[in-house]
Amino acid sequence: MITKVTGFIVSTVSYKDTSLILNLFTKEYGLIGVLGKGVKSLKSPLRALTQKFTYGFFYIYYKENKLSILKDVDILNPFITIHSDIFLIGYLNYVSELVVQVYKESENKELFDLFLSIVFKMNEGLDAEVLTNIFEIKCLPFLGVGIVLDGCSECGNTKDIVTIDGDAGGFLCKNCYSNEKIVSLKTIQLLRMYAYIDIKSIKNLDIKNPYKKEIDMFLSIYYGRYTGVYLKSKDFINKLKEL
Repeated sequence: MITKVTGFIVSTVSYKDTSLILNLFTKEYGLIGVLGKGVKSLKSPLRALTQKFTYGFFYIYYKENKLSILKDVDILNPFITIHSDIFLIGYLNYVSELVVQVYKESENKELFDLFLSIVFKMNEGLDAEVLTNIFEIKCLPFLGVGIVLDGCSECGNTKDIVTIDGDAGGFLCKNCYSNEKIVSLKTIQLLRMYAYIDIKSIKNLDIKNPYKKEIDMFLSIYYGRYTGVYLKSKDFINKLKEL
């Protein structure tokens, strides 16, 4: 029996001479492996439909805990803006790898809609760096290490917040501050906004570079300190920023 699933190809692996194993992130079943028989062949009608980052309806012979078999694909969105920009491809590669790691830890299917909402906003041309940081923040609760953003991470005080610190796990008030790096008040406000904003409601992102750098640096430290998640694709996008 053929099953229709909504999915996104996060990666592919060659199988024999002309086939691919598609690592598919689906709305219905989470992460699954799907065998595309013969799809690498030049004559295959599915060749162009089984590339990395394809999003669509996948018609499969679903096999729980085994490789499913691909029958057909209907593209839902080609994400033309992303595919025409090496910077956006770099960011998409990173968030795709990140969602895979987070899903493996949590197996929470809510991640699918969260992930797709970020991809759609990238394709609309919104700031990919900011969107990536928003996604990083929103992934943290799924890993069980959410940032303390409603008060001081040490004493709970909701007033007189002076900075945020990766080692402390969140905001610090003036009474608990010792010698941590001071970030701007705007950065503190933006981090909280990133955590609570509905991604689908975002129409515009105009964040100045100094704030973006502070936020990205904080998140890099926080991920390294609390998650154990390290992805080489993050190094790649850091190099892209230097170009």
